Order: sequence, then structure tokens, then C-alpha cells
Amino acid sequence: MSIGGVERGSAGGILIRDGAVLAPEGWWKPGYVYLEQGKVRAAGAGDPPPALVEAAGRVLSARGKAVLPGVINAHTHFSQVLMRGLAGGRPLVQWLKELIWPLQSALTPEEMRLAALVGLVENLHCGVTHVVQHHKVVRGPAFTDAVCRAAQTVGLRMTLARSWADMGANPEPADAILDDLRRLYREWHQPGRLEIANGPISTWRCSVDTMQKTHALAGEFGAPTHIHVAETQEEVEMTLELFGRRPVDWLESIGVLDQRTQVVHAVWLEEGEKQRLAERGATVVHCPVSNMVLGSGIAPVADFLRKGVRVLLGTDGPASNDTQDIWETLKAAVGLARVANLDPTLLPPAQALRLITDGRTVQEGAPADIILVNLRHARAAPVHDLDSALTLCTHGSDVDTVIVDGRILMEEGRVLVIDEPALLEEAESALRHLRRRLGWE
Repeated sequence: MSIGGVERGSAGGILIRDGAVLAPEGWWKPGYVYLEQGKVRAAGAGDPPPALVEAAGRVLSARGKAVLPGVINAHTHFSQVLMRGLAGGRPLVQWLKELIWPLQSALTPEEMRLAALVGLVENLHCGVTHVVQHHKVVRGPAFTDAVCRAAQTVGLRMTLARSWADMGANPEPADAILDDLRRLYREWHQPGRLEIANGPISTWRCSVDTMQKTHALAGEFGAPTHIHVAETQEEVEMTLELFGRRPVDWLESIGVLDQRTQVVHAVWLEEGEKQRLAERGATVVHCPVSNMVLGSGIAPVADFLRKGVRVLLGTDGPASNDTQDIWETLKAAVGLARVANLDPTLLPPAQALRLITDGRTVQEGAPADIILVNLRHARAAPVHDLDSALTLCTHGSDVDTVIVDGRILMEEGRVLVIDEPALLEEAESALRHLRRRLGWE
């Protein structure tokens, strides 16, 4: 007997039942989901059919919980895990020059590995199943490879955008950038699992020629170009001074603005630039908490959405957020958009939730990336509206269970893939050594 493509008596499937399930047509209250061989094999409203109960190798109760696709953190920097709490009192460029760049230059490959592991585990706790790591520490392959191995250990899907700059302070030679990107594509690129992206650091630190060549190389692998754009007014002025064009106009003029372009921050854009993002099909990654902490400004998210621009949320790095709690970021995005426009109707919860799910729902044939979020606690209960409870009441600590590709990585809040207390102890020791080397102790 076959139920939803599942053969009766087959072993190893995971049945999730009795929770509120985010389906294409809305919420099933309750509903069930059956996962097998990395896919959603069956899903529906009400109780699961007896054949699915019999077929399941594991049955997870989601009573009091929301069941939805794993969420996306579309921009962070794992190196900054060892730099938390260092954003106060400095604008972006000063903060980079005085704190972040010196710290990054002092990291060892082992410290990078520990930072990446802690960053991945933090994202796992928040229900993130796909994280975009804008990787800034590129002093040899050992640093990048350490992050890729960390992602394999934890089991999250990751896009590693290999950062580069061939202008300004400590520029890399263009040939070295291209050679390392080719190596990463050859050795690590696994579409849908661990993807490599082109990660130019910003418009004011990248030459036209290298931008065009790296974007073309990424295109050969169907990979994106992921770049900081117009985060501050100062950056816009520097781009104008160098190239005579505003940031988005410059990207378009050199052929690096298309459906594979991910524009991070996009705070200080003019109307024409917003329109060009929409026309070219580019993605905006909004990092509201980081923008607030650094005093950078408020991105015009309502304008982007009205124009049909795809918008995702990123926490940004732990040195400018100072957490990677994507749920905190979601609530901040809603509040900031409303207060910036003096309009409480903007970003209603169901629409806001799409900023971290990318519009995905639980349906047959989808990847088995599923999270269970506990809503039976004093901050959310009683639940009138599930979208509101998730968007406005949820913290990362409310995520109960995380499944990626059909594998349970965290269950009932306990990480199963690594010894978390030992990892945190190692990271604390690494930070003490790093501070001593910098003369900060």
C-alpha cells in the first residue's frame, strides 16, 4: 500500500504530527508531515493516516508548536563570533579600520574553525537551515576550508561567499582572487548543500575588471554575487568619487546587476536605483539590527516590496548585531519599516514571515528541511494568530527541533551533532589567546 509516495512498512521515515503546519493554502491546525530520504513524502491536515504511523521510524509530537520550513539567514560573518560586543560608539568605516580588520588579520585557521562552529550552532538554535556566510578571512585556503568543514560537521546548508577586495587597504591581486575562487568551486561547490558564491566586499573596494570576471566565473556555476552596497552615506560618496556613479548604477553599468546579484544593506538608494533592482531581478538582503546598532540608517524595505524586489533578511555578523537571532531580526524589520513610514499596516505578519522563509511552505516533494517552533510559552500563548506569534513573539530560543535533509540536527533544544558545552569552552579559550596576541589583556 502506498500513501503519498510512502510504501507501507518502509523504515526510517520521520513523522511529525499534531502541530500547526504551514501549508501552501495556509495553516493546517493540526497537520502532519512525513519525511523520508531527504524529502517531504506526505503532508496533510488532521491526523496522519495509519499507514504513515506504521511506516515511521520516528514519531515527533508537535503539539503546541508551529511546523514550517527551515528559515534562511541571508547574510552573516562567522569571523565576528570572536568579536561580539565591539560595535559600540563607532561608525561603520571607523569600526572596520580600528577593530574588525585588525582582529581578522590576527585570526588563526583554528580560531576561524571555532568561530564558524559556534556561529553555525547559534544559527541552528534559531532554526536556520540555510546560512549565507560572507567569508572575509582569506589569508590562504586554510581559513576558508576550515569554515567549509565546520558546515559539514554541523550539517546546515551554507552558501560561502568568498570575500575579496582588490582596491584600498591590503588589496588582493586579481589573479589570486580568481584562482582561489576556481579552487573553491572545484573542491567545495555542491549545489543545494554547500555552495560557493562570489563575495566582493563593497562597491568602493572592487575594480571593474575583477568584478566582471568574478561575476562571470560565478555564473558558470549558477552561483550568486553577494556584495555590500550603500550601507552608509560615506560608502555612497566613496563610490561616487571613484567611479562617478552611485552604487547600483555602477553595478548595472558594468554588467553585474542581474538575477544572481545579492545586494546587502541597500540603505542609501535613490528612487532610480530601487527601480533598477526590480527591473534586473536582483535580491536585497536587509540587515535591520546591524543597521541600527551601527547607526547606518533605515533601508527602504517597503519601497522594495512594492516594486516587487525579492527581499531576504540577514542578521549580519555578531560584532554588529550582536547576535544571529533571525527572529529578533524579523521583528526589527517589521517595526523599523512601520516607524520609518509612519504606517502600521506595512509588513503584515504573513508577508513578513516570507522574508525568512523565502515564501516556502511544507508540501510534498520539498526538501526535508523542517523546524518545530514552540509557541506554548508565556510570551506567545494564547495564540490568536500563528503568523503574528511567529513574527512578533518568537525568539531563537523557542526553536525546538531542526531537521535538515531529513536528518535531525537538534531535538527539544539539544544539539545532536556536536558537543556544544565543549565547543563554547574552546571558543572562550581561543578568545583569551587572541586578546593576548593583540595586547588587549
